[in-house]
Amino acid sequence: MEKEKIRKAKNFDELLDIKYGKIGTEKRDVFEEKAQYFVISEILKEARKEANMTQEQLADKVGTKKSYISRLENGKCDIQLSTLYKIFEFGLGKRVNLMFG
Repeated sequence: MEKEKIRKAKNFDELLDIKYGKIGTEKRDVFEEKAQYFVISEILKEARKEANMTQEQLADKVGTKKSYISRLENGKCDIQLSTLYKIFEFGLGKRVNLMFG
């Protein structure tokens, strides 16, 4: 039955509703949080590579450990906003802009 609903989904939002529930449900909230961590991790990884830096070089520049940078890039740990700014702005020379919707 779920496969049939998935096949008939008209857009990505409908697909997410079917697979993870409506926005505001626990299952959907968990999915959305993991998706955000994934996006941040991919942006971090790409910015570090653009800067031609290794994880170790970035870690040294911002005063943390390579293992922490690795966990961030793999979406395996939470990140504080202040740390995010420090890594992107000080470590990578990138500007961080946040939007709330």
